[in-house]
Amino acid sequence: MPTSPTTPASADGTAEGPDLQSGGRPAETSTADLSLGIEPDHRYRCDACGNVTRFDVVMTATTRRFHHFDLGGVSRIEEEEVLEQQIGSVTCRWCGRTDAIRVERAPVAPTGG
Repeated sequence: MPTSPTTPASADGTAEGPDLQSGGRPAETSTADLSLGIEPDHRYRCDACGNVTRFDVVMTATTRRFHHFDLGGVSRIEEEEVLEQQIGSVTCRWCGRTDAIRVERAPVAPTGG
């Protein structure tokens, strides 16, 4: 019977490493889960090569924009609201893999200021 991989704990006692389902298998990452990667408190990680900084993200978005046209016909977008967005794929820029991408909590969430 195979043993489950161990997951090291960080200094604050939380587990690091791949999210595990019951039985010690890595959790499946669906495209719905991949949408969390673009949120400020999350990031992508490639489990194949370890990359956490460079990814190609294909996204489809439906937006509502307020276009302000000057009298010469030049448009400027003054407001934009994202109504719906969907992640199509996330590809690691280092190794080209799409099947090893997962979402994890960012070590430090950005602050506004």
